[in-house]
Amino acid sequence: MLLVCGEALFDVFVGKAAGGSVPLDARVGGSPYNVAIGLARLGRRTGFLAAMSTDTLGQHLVDHLAAEGVSTDYLVRKDNLTTLGMVGLAADGSARYSFYNEGAADRQLLTAELPVLGDEVKSLHIGSFSMVVEPAGSTLEELIVRESPRRFISYDPNVRPLIVPDPAVWRAKLERLCRHVHLLKMSDEDFRWLFPGESPAELARRWLAQGVRLVVMTEGAKGAVAWCAAGEIRTPGETVTVVDTVGAGDTFQAALLCRLDETGTLARRADGLDGAFVGDLMRFAARAAAITCSRRGADLPRRAELG
Repeated sequence: MLLVCGEALFDVFVGKAAGGSVPLDARVGGSPYNVAIGLARLGRRTGFLAAMSTDTLGQHLVDHLAAEGVSTDYLVRKDNLTTLGMVGLAADGSARYSFYNEGAADRQLLTAELPVLGDEVKSLHIGSFSMVVEPAGSTLEELIVRESPRRFISYDPNVRPLIVPDPAVWRAKLERLCRHVHLLKMSDEDFRWLFPGESPAELARRWLAQGVRLVVMTEGAKGAVAWCAAGEIRTPGETVTVVDTVGAGDTFQAALLCRLDETGTLARRADGLDGAFVGDLMRFAARAAAITCSRRGADLPRRAELG
């Protein structure tokens, strides 16, 4: 099982106002939640570990996980409300967010509530704002430190400055986790916001020296670049008519983990990666992300769509 940890919420797309009415289109979301569903759609056995609300929206989130084939055995239920992410779309399809999540359920995971993981769990993926809000951030960090000696760990900071506006908080978390993470994936926007003026290649080499096996930076339509022991590997983006970019990064992440699992690389914790393998890995993830960009919202592809 590939276990994904972090927030679950509703992305609420704000339509064009007409008189005194604004249409709202609510869809399940949250970066880790999307990754879990993406992995299940790609044919991987997947579970989700999070605190989830008992309210109506929270129950819908749980039901949707189950319907998508994601195990809910590791969920912790809370009476706190479900997070809402309000999404406005720019003319180019890029998303602009505002969040309603102070005190929400997905922030409330406690250390005492961490489960003992079964032998079926071979990897953990963590990401986004659940890593930098409390108490969930400290709880999940403790989980990663505990499990990294025996399981594959991946991390996508997926920065949300609207929730935690201080980049120092995100940087401190990243620097601590890099000693326990095997795969680190970030967007170029996150690189620039967290480390303005610094070279991504130099940062990647530093993290590789700390023990990360593979660093990946996505660059939107331009493609992506990866760094590993074999050097720097670039891959171009896929040409697609963009509807919106919601969920593209999560799709890329899920596809990376899917391919690593399919090839048995998770079991080796990504030791001994060569350039040809990483190039294939990146092309697979880029194809998956392009499919999501061609559809409304975080509608991640299924394995058959990728050939």
